[in-house]
Parts: sequence; C-alpha cells; structure tokens
Amino acid sequence: MFAARHWREIPRRYRMEAGKCTTCGKVFFPSRLICDACKNKEFETVTLPDEGEILTYTVIRTPPSGFEDEAPYAVGIVKLGDVQLLTQIVDCEFDKLAVGGKVRVEFRRIQESGKSGILCYGYKCVPA
Repeated sequence: MFAARHWREIPRRYRMEAGKCTTCGKVFFPSRLICDACKNKEFETVTLPDEGEILTYTVIRTPPSGFEDEAPYAVGIVKLGDVQLLTQIVDCEFDKLAVGGKVRVEFRRIQESGKSGILCYGYKCVPA
C-alpha cells in the first residue's frame, strides 16, 4: 500500500471500522461508497470485533519478491463478525494452526515504503 493512501486510511483501519448498509445490512471492510447488494449509498459505521476464527489458511514457504526475509509465514482468511479478512497469522507454530482456531487482531509493522523508510502498519492475527 502506498504511504499517502495508508495515512488517509489510518483512522478507519486502526479502529477496525466497517461500513454497514443502512438498507440491506451488508457489512464492508474497508467501507465502500455503494452497496454491491442493493446499490444504496448510505452506510453506518460499525466496529469489527477484535477476535475471530480461522476459516482457511496456508503456509507460504516460497515467498514473492520483497518478502524473502519473512518466509515461511502463514496467511489465512479470518471471520470477524460479518466480515472475512485476508491477513497474516503470526506468533504461532504452523502445525498448531487449525480451521476454526480462535485469533485476535493486532496492529503490527507491515513494511517500509520507499527510500525514505516510511513505516506502514496494519493488522495481523495472533492465536487467541
């Protein structure tokens, strides 16, 4: 994620705020301008829970360029309330990960951006 965009989204992302359609109730994270279900343009802000469950996961052993120092690492789809979130799962033993396992969202350093070394933070999950 580019640094400028990252800084604009900090308040929503740090508070884990999602948009809930006022017509059909569908929840989006990050929030959207138009509901894809009913085309409504009005949303209320809801805060996602900080704990969820692993729906599926994989362990990346051959990483893409830029992430060689991180391998191996786990990535999974985690259900947080009404939202499914793709996130890295950290601070765990891979053989103890399981579908249905409980995790907690934490904010961690994701990457450095550009030559200036701007640090970008985001969410990762840890076993609950």
